[in-house]
Amino acid sequence: MAEQGQDNFRDTMGTLDKDGKRAWVFPKKPDGKWYEYRKYVSYVLLAFLFTAPFVKINGNQFLMFNILERRFNIFGFPFWPQDFHLFVIMMIIGVVFVILFTVAFGRLFCGWVCPQTIFMEMVFRRIEYWIDGDRGKQIRLSKMPWNAEKIKKRVLKWIIFAIISFLIANVFLAYLIGSDDLIRYITDGPLQHTSTLISLLIFTGVFYFVFAWFREQVCIIACPYGRLQGVLLDNKSIVVAYDHKRGEKEEGRAKFKKNEDRPATGKGDCIDCFACVHVCPTGIDIRNGTQLECVNCTACIDACDHMMEAVNLPKGLIRYASEDNIEKKEPFKLTARLKGYISVLGILTAVLIGMLFLRNDIEASILRLPGQLYERKADNIISNVYTFKLINKTVGEIDDINFRLKSHKGTIELVSGESLNVTGQGLAEGTLFIEINASALSGDKDRLEIEVLSGDEVIETTTTAFLGPRNFK
Repeated sequence: MAEQGQDNFRDTMGTLDKDGKRAWVFPKKPDGKWYEYRKYVSYVLLAFLFTAPFVKINGNQFLMFNILERRFNIFGFPFWPQDFHLFVIMMIIGVVFVILFTVAFGRLFCGWVCPQTIFMEMVFRRIEYWIDGDRGKQIRLSKMPWNAEKIKKRVLKWIIFAIISFLIANVFLAYLIGSDDLIRYITDGPLQHTSTLISLLIFTGVFYFVFAWFREQVCIIACPYGRLQGVLLDNKSIVVAYDHKRGEKEEGRAKFKKNEDRPATGKGDCIDCFACVHVCPTGIDIRNGTQLECVNCTACIDACDHMMEAVNLPKGLIRYASEDNIEKKEPFKLTARLKGYISVLGILTAVLIGMLFLRNDIEASILRLPGQLYERKADNIISNVYTFKLINKTVGEIDDINFRLKSHKGTIELVSGESLNVTGQGLAEGTLFIEINASALSGDKDRLEIEVLSGDEVIETTTTAFLGPRNFK
């Protein structure tokens, strides 16, 4: 690992050596209060991640992101292509929430909630500790020649990593295509769905590459979120921070000496043990200040607290704190910036809730048949031909569907001559004629309001254009 000091840490990466080659990070296994909290949160999120695509509410998959068919299920609510505006608003709300959370609490999302961190630190890294051992053993194993012990450990680890990556790929696919289709593909056999099998193997390879080799580089190089910190964080943001005022004092940090009256010497409480560096999963020195590589995982907090206890110094040298809290002892408070973000988030949420309440169970579109003009019939009747499309957004069948003119006096006739039924999450299409007496028209192009009924109940109202002659009176 490249050596980082107080002067060059922003010019070098801890995961590169002096020649620019990859320097493998061997973090020491974390242990402490915060790590235990993170484990509980991670186990809950892992359980949610693996079960969400298989849980159904009112027949709808709890979470589904079928990008190819542009169908999404969010918390059991289905969203069709016609509801894309709702999905966009939800995504904007998510972005504003992340921005608000980052301004207030830094990169907390990365250390506690991000799937990359959870899988890396709570699944793959723990398996690595079990097979290869802690930091020292891992370093010795990496330098060891390829003997029987190293081959056995490497092959065992790689096989387990590949199996877990395959399971993750299956769950990922369930989010994309739906759990019902995934289960059907599995029961049919992989050879019956070779294109899906190839996609599954590609996903498996990607996940294996990320967690077995690319690892922390995802957070440092690939993820843009870390770079957002530069514009989102300020001196009032709460982050994992080193208390340099206490750690350095007048004489700076220094190694611990037994029976030394440390306060009298003017030395800081930091004993320069590098415990916070050795435990960091991205290979940085938190004492150099806030860095984009820091994912706020709290491993350095636990490591430092252990050392402070061992040398009988107060804990909290590294803690959740803002720069103003360290420099000026100011407590966290809502700034005008935070209040602005909260207001925007509240407005967007209220708009989304209102639009969800106004959302109908069926989506109807009635369009004039392209290239067709009106037809004049007996008794001064003007007829237009239309195509219609009905989308049922629910899982239950909607039957006995018919149409009725609301804005004008006239008739609507289906070409099929029968009432319609639309299956759950199904689509019905067809052709219909609308006939209106010319005396009821106000011009050569009227806007019609049409009610869609299921039996006698109005379930949707839509509009369309009706063409007539220019001089019909």
